[in-house]
Order: sequence, then structure tokens, then C-alpha cells
Amino acid sequence: MFYACSLLKNTRLDKEWELIDISKKIKVPVKYLEAIENEQINCFPQEPYCSLIIKDYADYLGLNGTDILALFRRDFEQKRKQKTTRNNSFSFTPRFTFIVSLIAVIVLFSGYLISEYYKFHQPPKLKINWPLEFTLSSSTFDITGTTDPESTIRINDDLILVNNDGTFEKKVSLSNGDNKIIIESTSPNGKKTVEEKIINSSL
Repeated sequence: MFYACSLLKNTRLDKEWELIDISKKIKVPVKYLEAIENEQINCFPQEPYCSLIIKDYADYLGLNGTDILALFRRDFEQKRKQKTTRNNSFSFTPRFTFIVSLIAVIVLFSGYLISEYYKFHQPPKLKINWPLEFTLSSSTFDITGTTDPESTIRINDDLILVNNDGTFEKKVSLSNGDNKIIIESTSPNGKKTVEEKIINSSL
């Protein structure tokens, strides 16, 4: 609140003077006098014109123009500081919290969808526990490995059961000489990952 503005307005009303008459006497547009009386800061004239109007208006009303101007400047400075503080302050209002929460949910959900999209369109992982030596002296050997639980495994075109944790195993028969082992993992969307090795058997 501008105490100086209220004092000017109340004094004028007590004297029952019209703004239009005062405007003509002190040669100030009525719109500026109305803005000052009604504390319409955005409509105040620019300085130093505003201060001159305040002082002349106060003097015309029989008040001490210098004192009224000092009051006005004090109130104006307080208003300016309050406005700056409000603009710089930050508070978690319910509306702000709701908006932030909504954005977080949207971001998380979008991230999940993107992750699932890339996961669906990526070839399945496939890890094979190959023997340390690729020349064996037996007619069979056990192949074990892991893949995505949703994928299917074929070893040399034989369909192999994949466990719930993605592990699988199969005993493979070998013939004498080189044996080509092809292991193929296929995801539900048809993407494939293939590994192959040559295992030599010396029976």
C-alpha cells in the first residue's frame, strides 16, 4: 500500500475537489493523477516526472510536498523489493507438485516404452560355454549356455528347451573328424543371434 497515494486521495476527497480541475491547475494529465491515487504502478509516469507530479500535487492540496514525496519513495522502494522477492522465491505448491509428478510419470513411462521397444527389436543375447579345447576324444559333449528366456534355441536345427532363467543344455553327438556346431537363438520378433564352432573329435 502507498500511504502517500492514499493521503493525496483522501485529502482531495475531503476538499471535494475534482481531478479534472486539479489537472488543469497543475498542468498534469488526469490519467496520471488517477494512477497515483489508485496506486496503479504500471500506469505511473516515468521518473523524474512522477516525483515532480507527486510533490506538485501534494503542495496544491496544502500538504508538505517534500514529506509526501519522501513517503512515496519509501513505499515505492518497499513495493519494488517485495516484487523482486516474490519473483525470486520458489515454493512447492500443490499445483507445482502435481505437474512435476505428472512429468516424472510421463518421462518414466516413455523411458520404459523406449526400453521395451529397443529390447523387442534387438537380437537376443547368446552366451555359449564352449569346451576349452576344440579337439575331443569322445563321441559326445555337453553344450550349455544362456539366452533370453523368451527366445528359442536350435542346435544344428534341433529345438532345445530354454529354462525360465534363460539357461539351456544339450548333449551333442560327434562323428570322427570336424563337427560344425551351429547354435541359433531366435527372439519372439524373429531376430536371431548365431554362434558356431568347429569341434574336432578323434575317436
